Amino acid sequence: MGKPQQPDEAQAGAAAEKPPLGVGMVGYAFMGAAHSQGWRTVGRVFDLPRRPVLAAVCGRDGQAVRAAADRLGWAATETDWRSLIARDDVDLVDICTPGDSHAEIALAALAAGKHVLCEKPLANTVEEAEAMAEAAEAAAERGQVAMVGFNYRRVPATALARQMVAEGRLGALRHVRVTYLQDWLVDPGFPLTWRLRKETAGSGALGDLGAHIVDLAQYLAGEPVTGVSALTETFVRERPLPGGASSGLSAVSSAAEAVGQVTVDDAAVFTGRFASGALASFEATRYATGRKNSLCIELNGEHGSLAFDLERLNELSYHDGKEPGAHAGFRRILVTEPEHPYLEAWWPPGHGLGYEHTFVHQARDLVHAIAEGSPPAPSFADGLQVQRVLAAVEESAAKNSVYTSVVV
Repeated sequence: MGKPQQPDEAQAGAAAEKPPLGVGMVGYAFMGAAHSQGWRTVGRVFDLPRRPVLAAVCGRDGQAVRAAADRLGWAATETDWRSLIARDDVDLVDICTPGDSHAEIALAALAAGKHVLCEKPLANTVEEAEAMAEAAEAAAERGQVAMVGFNYRRVPATALARQMVAEGRLGALRHVRVTYLQDWLVDPGFPLTWRLRKETAGSGALGDLGAHIVDLAQYLAGEPVTGVSALTETFVRERPLPGGASSGLSAVSSAAEAVGQVTVDDAAVFTGRFASGALASFEATRYATGRKNSLCIELNGEHGSLAFDLERLNELSYHDGKEPGAHAGFRRILVTEPEHPYLEAWWPPGHGLGYEHTFVHQARDLVHAIAEGSPPAPSFADGLQVQRVLAAVEESAAKNSVYTSVVV
């Protein structure tokens, strides 16, 4: 008679019996590291219907991608994304590359029968996003899933806010105001990385930060933005060329004095209108000195208001407008209870989560969508809707803030 299984051993054995989901990731820098964290952790926290396996990671530099694989937990490496897609042990292709390659990789992966997770923004142009959404719709008929990585939907507090709006706690929506402020470009000596080139990034703060806040606003409101009036600006138009590979939001300038043109926006400010008639204001900038990753959103309705600050991501502020004025006001909801979204699997109440947990939750939701054959959220169609808003912002700004409709 063998020795009795310990709980951890039994849990590991049960997980091993679940059908594997082989993940192949293209790109391994900032977002690649974040996605890797999610894939490594999700099966150890949540009871999943399939077992994620980090099969292979792809990058152009063989030595660098091998080092990344060792650091991030991937079993194998590829230096050509086409080879990664062709692997029999890859069921899902996770795209963490600059925007100029999203469409080509996603379309090839869907054509090869793979599920796809693509980082935001979905593409660099509306035309690319339309092709991706159309391919995803056709792939869904074959049982494939395609999802966009808007990870701020997966903060428990924002997920709770969505529930409260859907339950009618705010009543008819009147206003949405949202800002996303960073400062990593304040130094004019910061080098000209790919994020500052239109051909690779598509746009600047608008696509990098604006995509997040447009998606989050539409998600929380439960309705699309139908028109915008915008201003954009590029404050520093020339920057030194980079002296090597960039990492995250940091880079080193070349020793030479060569400079290149910045071809994207540094900041975007726009107003908008939702389908219901509610008004919105948006601001996205990488020049807000002192702000590192400040995303704030507030929704005002006829019966109440909600406010969220990413720098206090375990909290949600709520005002119940039906309370007597003598003791009414915003109150803090500490979003750490097991009844709150995603938190049944984490720590005791009061023990907060962080940025990296949004990628664990993203992986959880995607695995469930694949196993259950259910539509993912946000879908490529959702990503296309965001892309259309961004395109309308650029068009409006180019026409001196003329109000520009968004195709819904």
